[in-house]
Amino acid sequence: MDAPETVDLEAAFVASGVGEVLDALERGLIGLQPVKRRIREIAALLLVERLRRSFGVGSENPTLHMSFTGNPGTGKTTVALRMADMLHRLGYIRTNQLVSVTRDDLVGQYIGHTAPKTKEILKKAMGGVLFIDEAYYLYRPENERDYGQEAIEILLQVMESRRDDLVVILAGYTDRMDRFFTANPGFRSRVAHHVDFPDYSAEELFLIAGKMLEATHYRLDTAAEEAFRAYITARMGQPHFANARSIRNALDRARMRQAVRLFENRATPKTVADLITLKADDILKSRVFEQATSLEKT
Repeated sequence: MDAPETVDLEAAFVASGVGEVLDALERGLIGLQPVKRRIREIAALLLVERLRRSFGVGSENPTLHMSFTGNPGTGKTTVALRMADMLHRLGYIRTNQLVSVTRDDLVGQYIGHTAPKTKEILKKAMGGVLFIDEAYYLYRPENERDYGQEAIEILLQVMESRRDDLVVILAGYTDRMDRFFTANPGFRSRVAHHVDFPDYSAEELFLIAGKMLEATHYRLDTAAEEAFRAYITARMGQPHFANARSIRNALDRARMRQAVRLFENRATPKTVADLITLKADDILKSRVFEQATSLEKT
């Protein structure tokens, strides 16, 4: 009796190149362990399904449309880019391109405007991944003359009929996306994978700041490190906090204050260390500390 045919999963994994994507995700993003674990699970499912097909026991193409939920600045777009790369390496999409859009890219402002806009975006994204940020804005039931419903109907049709050639990722705040799916059950039935992105901790945000500074050839001196940790704590407790996005904005403003500080003292020669070092005052002059003090007094 012939020995049963076997498959080397490790060899298949290495050959697919998916490990490179997962490693890049691990190295490139601080924290987000639940997200990374979920992406690994999806990768395992899709790799095994591809192997099943090679033995003639695979099912029809799995539904790959996804929902990424969480607050702003938690890495949803970055993970979507990695997901596009992974799906391409596994052969589920033709290219690793990601087309990122919002409601304004899909919905027109007058009768007859929405359909061509939506179809043009879909044509551009075909073969890859369409990432729709703040997808719940497509649905505005309070406005009877809103054209978002037309875009939704076109998207639903294409998500079903062309699911072998297009992956759609819907993204946005968790609570709003829940309401969106409740109001549009067609989307929920077509979305196979739901990935929730947690907020970063203060320590994770400090590490993210370090990576951002390193990428732009800046550094914090010891006093500035202490000041920036205090900044993170204060900013996290204020409205409109956007995780890593807020950290990036804070560092941009600190760099501006450093430049002004150096310029105002331009008569004194500067070293390279002066040019790349942010000091405590560059952080502490932020309005965030004034606002935090005001909140404490109320």
